[in-house]
Amino acid sequence: WSFFYSGDAPVHTLAQLKSGQLAGCKRLQLAEGLTEFPREIFTLADSLEILDLSNNQLSALPDDLHQLHQLKIIFASNNRFEHLPESLGQCPKLEMIGFKSNQIKQVSAASLPLQTRWLILTDNQIMQLPARMGELHRLQKLALAGNQLTSLPESMENCRNLELVRLSANRLSIVPNWLL
Repeated sequence: WSFFYSGDAPVHTLAQLKSGQLAGCKRLQLAEGLTEFPREIFTLADSLEILDLSNNQLSALPDDLHQLHQLKIIFASNNRFEHLPESLGQCPKLEMIGFKSNQIKQVSAASLPLQTRWLILTDNQIMQLPARMGELHRLQKLALAGNQLTSLPESMENCRNLELVRLSANRLSIVPNWLL
C-alpha cells in the first residue's frame, strides 16, 4: 500500500484537530496513545479520505463511523482490536482496510464493505473468515499472514480480481484448488 501511504505524510496532533487547524484535510494520522476514538474526527467528514490511527491503544471504533462519508482508506495497525469493527461495513466509500498487528480473533461479515479492494489483517489471531468473503468481488489484495486460519471460505472462488494473497504462518493444511 506504499503508493497510498508514504512515510513522509505528516503526523498530526489531537490538539491541532481540536483547534480546527486541520479543517478540510484529506489525510489524518494520529498516533498519541489514544484509547478512545476522538469524536473531533467527524468535523472532517466532508474531506477526510485517509485515516491512520495506527500505533495507539484503540480497541473500538464508533458505530456511526459511516458519517465519514468520504473515507476510502483506514489504517489501525498496532492497536488493541479483538474483532474487526462492524462499523467499517457501513462506510460508503471504504475500500482499503489495514488492521495489522492487533489481537483480532473475529472478522464478521458485517465488518466488510462490499467495495473492499485491499484487506490487510496480518499478524492477528484470526481462526476463520466469514463465508461472505466471496461477495467481495473487487478484492485485489488480501494479507492474512501470521494468523491461525485452517481453511479459506469456498465462496472466495468468486473473488476473481485477487492479485495478491499472503497466507504464510497460518495453520492451512491444503491450498484450495480455486486459489491456484
